[in-house]
Amino acid sequence: MSRSPSTSRSTIPDRYARRFRTLKQEFQELEYFCKGTLLKRMMKCGKAQCACRRDPTKRHGPYFEWTYKAKGKTVNVKLTRDVMPMFRAASHQYRKLRSLLNRLETLSQTVLRHQAKLAQSKDRD
Repeated sequence: MSRSPSTSRSTIPDRYARRFRTLKQEFQELEYFCKGTLLKRMMKCGKAQCACRRDPTKRHGPYFEWTYKAKGKTVNVKLTRDVMPMFRAASHQYRKLRSLLNRLETLSQTVLRHQAKLAQSKDRD
């Protein structure tokens, strides 16, 4: 990480602290979230004479599902068309949460490395 000569050692932690507070504030803005995959499926039925067997454009559906892992097992939940947008929004919030956590972790590591360097330089003095 390069520093400009005008940046003093005392302002770097303040900048990180402000950024950390901003990221923490984003947590309060999160809505309900869920992990998993949302599917929209068009299905074939079991009838041999049905057109869905021969023509993919005539398959039945759409059917909506939410798939996720729980205790190492895949769980499938059938959803109605009406609740699908709610789960899509929750899935988006989950991605936002993961991104936020990654940014907080990266920032925390940067601050900890900076504080460790400062502590080591004080020990040498």
